[in-house]
Amino acid sequence: MAELLDDRALELAAAAVRALRDAGQTVGTAESLTAGLCAAALTTIPGSSAVVRGGLIVYATDLKGILAGVPHDVLTRCGPVSEPTAEHLARGAASRTGSDWGIGLTGVAGPDPQDGHPVGEVWVAVGSADAAEAIRLSCVGGRDEIRAQAVSGALGLLVERLSRA
Repeated sequence: MAELLDDRALELAAAAVRALRDAGQTVGTAESLTAGLCAAALTTIPGSSAVVRGGLIVYATDLKGILAGVPHDVLTRCGPVSEPTAEHLARGAASRTGSDWGIGLTGVAGPDPQDGHPVGEVWVAVGSADAAEAIRLSCVGGRDEIRAQAVSGALGLLVERLSRA
């Protein structure tokens, strides 16, 4: 799976593992469009087993609620591709994996738009079980490029948040 990642994603994964190890903290993921690619990026780094607790693949909308704990009303009101959904995915990732940090990723990798959201619209979030911060990314390219950009965006946000903590 590492062949799907670009150099930027792998550099950020290494920076995230280093920062988590230095802080003595852990991370978990809840991934929709990336389907485990963010966790795979982190675990390509030697020593990642000390900081990566696990991940949830929540590709189907109902699994965002069942596995990651996204409230039904958020999925109904805001949809699976939204800021609140990404925030709840990050919170659920932290909570469900027993991690200090959670990463949530949701969006549209294509080839077609989804529920009025264009190809390349991605929401990534980072936080704890109690609170998370999400950002919107406008990714370009084919499915693989969009997914790699989503991973880079999420890991970049994690590294930035760790530097503030």
